[in-house]
Amino acid sequence: MTKLLITGKTQLLGVIGHPVEHSLSPVMHNAALAELGLDYIYLPFPIQPQNLEVAIAGLAAMGVVGFSVTIPHKQAIMPLLSDIIPTARAIGAVNTVSWQNHQWVGTNTDIEGFIAPLQTTYQQDWNQKVAVILGNGGAARAVVAGCDQLGFAKIHVVGRNIQKLEEFRQSWGNSPLAEKLQVQTWDDVAQLIPQADLLVNTTPVGMYPLVDNSPVKLADMQKISPGAIAYDLIYTPNPTQFLQQAKQEGAIAIDGLEMLVQQGVAALKIWLQLEAIPVDVMRQALRNHLGL
Repeated sequence: MTKLLITGKTQLLGVIGHPVEHSLSPVMHNAALAELGLDYIYLPFPIQPQNLEVAIAGLAAMGVVGFSVTIPHKQAIMPLLSDIIPTARAIGAVNTVSWQNHQWVGTNTDIEGFIAPLQTTYQQDWNQKVAVILGNGGAARAVVAGCDQLGFAKIHVVGRNIQKLEEFRQSWGNSPLAEKLQVQTWDDVAQLIPQADLLVNTTPVGMYPLVDNSPVKLADMQKISPGAIAYDLIYTPNPTQFLQQAKQEGAIAIDGLEMLVQQGVAALKIWLQLEAIPVDVMRQALRNHLGL
């Protein structure tokens, strides 16, 4: 890997969020840029919510090529963009912005990040399969859209608040997706897990430092079908309690690190207009940084 050298010609990429100092995106993106030998650097930009509008104008004024968007700006940024790709509009969140034809264009690469390891590692015919998604927040929206894109027959979304669940379901309108989407409470988890071909945790339960926690009771996880896929969007710890329990029952485990890498790959393709992104370098940079 060549060393990054910043010059007056260096192009800027970055990530906006608040806080943003814990973001792993600079680690993987700068590793990729160095490997490609491109005169770019990817920087963290800490932007408080009240400063978002002026910051977006400032990034344009500085000639920034593109940037990632993380909490708490994924929804708030949408009215500030000139164009939003339909999939991002359907999800209701933007995580990637690029400067195109003198305007900011928003998209959401979380869908690609989510489905990439499913497509590359497990060649399956998804149209007979059932997905059970734990959580109904912003991350769950990208997962639902991803499951729909893969062609799942049924998608169950599990949450705590009946009203929010119903709003979640109704937000997809009269689309074909809405017909296969069902919302249920945590009381139904024990009945849903045996049906799941794909079980996804989109909640923060089990994330560092509460590493002994899992969103699913052990007795319920023991009902998962051997060969089913358990997918946790969390990447620290690695593996989570959720994935450890699933593997003990013969399930296939996917952790959140791969989704992080793959959504980053998709973003770099947009910003750099390149197809050949060094995904292995990005993955290894993250693993080294996390001590995995």
